[in-house]
Amino acid sequence: MLDIANVTMASEKRKLLLILLHDGPQSWEEIKKKLNVTATGMLPQIKILEEEGLIVRWGKICELTHLGKIIVHHLIPFYTTLNAIESQKKFWQEHDIGALPDEFLLRIGEMKNIRIIETGVEESFEPYNPILDTIYHSTQVAGISPMIHPVHAKFFQSLAQGGQRVNLILTKNAFDKIGKEYYQMFLSALQYENAHLWICEKNIMFDYIVTDIGFSMRLFLKNGIIDTKRDIFSSDPSAIRWAEDLFTYYIKQSRPVSKDGIF
Repeated sequence: MLDIANVTMASEKRKLLLILLHDGPQSWEEIKKKLNVTATGMLPQIKILEEEGLIVRWGKICELTHLGKIIVHHLIPFYTTLNAIESQKKFWQEHDIGALPDEFLLRIGEMKNIRIIETGVEESFEPYNPILDTIYHSTQVAGISPMIHPVHAKFFQSLAQGGQRVNLILTKNAFDKIGKEYYQMFLSALQYENAHLWICEKNIMFDYIVTDIGFSMRLFLKNGIIDTKRDIFSSDPSAIRWAEDLFTYYIKQSRPVSKDGIF
């Protein structure tokens, strides 16, 4: 008999079957259709899983045993994490992902269906470029930034005037560098009940925005320079929840700015 590690990890077909059965018992026809397999290719793998006590067959129905449920419960987050890393491995290797809080770094598997958006030179300093075309259709927008750009103030003001719920966290260093013109734009936006600004004194080393339809993030390269040409983007609900939780994490460590500009 094989050891359980080999049973679950050495075969893609066995892994996919175990994960499929996590959703509940499946008929043989459902297995063939959902996994796009043949009887010849799959039956030997089913037999191995049966011998290891991970699945059981009742006629043409397969389901997980109690032992199988335990294994799959831990198997799914492991493989989703691997998939998130493997899908953009070069990107993760080149960037300072350690800037993310540990608890969110360990949840990176939740960032499903991520892709890298390449930005042209002429747009490289435009914040949140990947979702600018759709952001105005969102009901709520939240962002975090360790730097200030004229577009931040205009964007914040425009969203507030448009009636969307907009929340922005700036680092203390970024807020201190706001010019008089843009400071007034921020104050103007804060007069709307739907607009909120917070100041965080933490050393945040990433720039991102999240809406109810997607999120985009820029990370710093390992040389300490922010990558203005590549953004992580995802509209997957799991990735959006991850980004929303990250915003909540920093809200708890930030101070709100009043309508008078006091924090």
